[in-house]
Amino acid sequence: MAKLYRLLTEEDTSAFCHKVSDALAKGWELYGGPSYAFDSASNVMRCAQAVTKEVEADYSPDMKLGQQ
Repeated sequence: MAKLYRLLTEEDTSAFCHKVSDALAKGWELYGGPSYAFDSASNVMRCAQAVTKEVEADYSPDMKLGQQ
């Protein structure tokens, strides 16, 4: 059994909320609170949210975390 970790990132739009909502619907759990930062190169705010998930398999660096 392994506990997986992902950091979801996106511009501060509804796309970020949909990305997090999709992960939650697939069994991932929020880990901490969201973070926000200004990306001066793109002149936009960016969001980040960590999520974790327990899986039955042993961890492998070859795992496709977005498909778990």
